[in-house]
This record gives sequence, C-alpha cells and structure tokens, in this order.
Amino acid sequence: MPDSPLAHTPVVAGLAYIERIQRLPSRFTATLQADPANRFNRAAVAVRAAGEKIGYLPPELSRHYFDSLQASGGVECPARRAPVSEREDTGIEVLLDLTGIPCAP
Repeated sequence: MPDSPLAHTPVVAGLAYIERIQRLPSRFTATLQADPANRFNRAAVAVRAAGEKIGYLPPELSRHYFDSLQASGGVECPARRAPVSEREDTGIEVLLDLTGIPCAP
C-alpha cells in the first residue's frame, strides 16, 4: 500500500546522527528497537542501521510500537534516505516503511 502514511514515516535524527546517515546507501534495512532507558521518552523506539543508531521514531508513533518491540527484541523494516528536496524543505533525512510492522491501537 504505497499511499499509506506509514510507508513514509520520518525518523527523528539530530546532528549527532547526520554523519552516520550520510554514509548509508539510498535504500537500506533499518532495525527498530525499544529504548526504555531513553531519558526523554520512556516509550522511545530507536532506529538503527549498519549497526549504529541513526535516530528515533517520532514520539507520537513510538508509543504504538514500543511494547511489541520490547517483547520481540526488535524488528527490521525497509528504509530510505529522503530525497534532497525533502531534506532541504523539511530537514528529514530518513524515511521508514512501517506498513508491515504490528502496532498497538
């Protein structure tokens, strides 16, 4: 379902992750993992690629995925670098496709 908003989920990534993101290919596989030790969001979901953390799911989405990811230990999903025009307009560097990832209502 390519028109689903879940197919274009942005990753929240600050300057600390930009170099890691720039080393990634245009399409890659990301791993989502619950991060209960995050001091800003107790239901944080970390996004990892190539063995490194590259950001987090937005907080309004992470609460829907946190419990199932904590129970499973993590899950992989398709990811891609955002087009240059989108990066310049929005600052979003990475988009995830969460359409196949189960979440809580």
